[in-house]
Amino acid sequence: MWWDERVSARFRRNLQPTLTYWSVFFSFGLCIAFLGPTLLDLRCQTQSSLSQITWVFFSQQFCLLLGSCLGGVFKRTLAQSLLALFASSLAISLVFAIIPLCHNVVVLAVVMAVAGLAMGCIDTISNMQLVKIYQKDSAIFLQALHFFVGFGALLSPLIADPFLSDTNCILSNATANASSNLPHIRKSLVPHHPGNLSHYALPMKGMVVTRVSYAFWIMALINLPVPIAVFFLLYKERMVPCCNGSSHPLLSADELAMEARPEKDELAASGQRPPAARGHDDLFSCCQSKNFRGASYTYFAVHVTGALVLFMTDGIVGEYSGFVYSYAVEEPLSVVHKVAGYLPSLFWGFITLGRLISIPVSYRMKPATMVFINVVGVLVTFLLLLIFSSSVVFLFVGTASLGLFLSSTFPSMLAYTEDILQYKGCATTVLVTGAGIGEMVLQLLVGSIIHEQGSYSFLVCGMIFGGLAFTFYAFLLFFHRIYPKPSADLDATSPDKPAITEDNGLYQR
Repeated sequence: MWWDERVSARFRRNLQPTLTYWSVFFSFGLCIAFLGPTLLDLRCQTQSSLSQITWVFFSQQFCLLLGSCLGGVFKRTLAQSLLALFASSLAISLVFAIIPLCHNVVVLAVVMAVAGLAMGCIDTISNMQLVKIYQKDSAIFLQALHFFVGFGALLSPLIADPFLSDTNCILSNATANASSNLPHIRKSLVPHHPGNLSHYALPMKGMVVTRVSYAFWIMALINLPVPIAVFFLLYKERMVPCCNGSSHPLLSADELAMEARPEKDELAASGQRPPAARGHDDLFSCCQSKNFRGASYTYFAVHVTGALVLFMTDGIVGEYSGFVYSYAVEEPLSVVHKVAGYLPSLFWGFITLGRLISIPVSYRMKPATMVFINVVGVLVTFLLLLIFSSSVVFLFVGTASLGLFLSSTFPSMLAYTEDILQYKGCATTVLVTGAGIGEMVLQLLVGSIIHEQGSYSFLVCGMIFGGLAFTFYAFLLFFHRIYPKPSADLDATSPDKPAITEDNGLYQR
């Protein structure tokens, strides 16, 4: 195997919880990508205008951000975390099953808000739990975790595609004129990022003819094994009321010694105690003044600069996937609509491919190095896109390159920041929240700028955001360099002090 025996033993010891968290993130990806291609059929189902149906996007994204902020509330015990994941993954299956029954756009928006809350909890809790289990070895497992998001995001549009309407799904006198616009509008709607659709008029009255309900019911069935897997983990950990699960299997003496000894020897040589597994509070708990006592300014600077890097990079993911189609079909490129429609799929496909490649790479390469390559790659790609802005071929090459460089930024940054803070503080919560805000805010910002300044500003905005991401990462490297090293004589109330704890990679309750 391409990793050493210590990491392999730790993975075997935590096989079931690790696979469970990966599967839950598959639910996250499955739910985040279906709205784009199905939005027009949902508009027909709810008999609403395009401007009304696009509020469904906002309700999902806003509640996803809210769920990410609140997800840390459930981290205090393993039972709370698993129960929250069980409820969230089950809620996603129920949402898929209920969506075909929503014939009012307000009801649909409420249902998608519930899905957003569930997705936010999954995002925060799964990242937290993997960091808690693997700590300094978490980078490779976080890369795998985020691969499953991309896999789910690719799968749901493929499931939906056979059931999408080829013509307008509301039959009326205006159907003939509206149907000619439908392919163009549908390709403007990429996963959870609507474009400007106000100048298209589709009929709102008439008989609804859509088969998209079957797609949602299929996705509900595909997602159903995920809450079942979480329930089995709850049962195994004997956390289900009225059920007695088996005790968690122990490592053999040889495996346990192999897993624990290298870390103890390393810490003993440096005169340090093992790092704490505390921290990872929800956003509101992180802001309590008691967490600030004795903290150095670099403690806060690491949190802030790490969040700002992800604010920019995740914001780029949102704005690029949302507007690359609109940019391609406008002058000077004037790509035909059918060809331009492949750009968002190419972007998400290479994000998924990059996350798969990053799994073995992250074991051989430090997270800090991976983030540096990512932000430099994003900056250089946007620079080349600006230089060759009249080349359609390079637009496709640049889109693929951008997907590869952005793919591993989030898990690498999370692993790097947690390592700096010795797995204390609120890094996971702050970074997840910063990424969510960036994805929502930068998309709205770029949309308004393109509307005022034209399509070329799309690449200019990306270049600026890439430059800011690189700048904030440089500041993070500086604060890491001056961040106080852990020592045994630090004050016990300081967030910089590693608590006395025994960390041998076991799955802690």
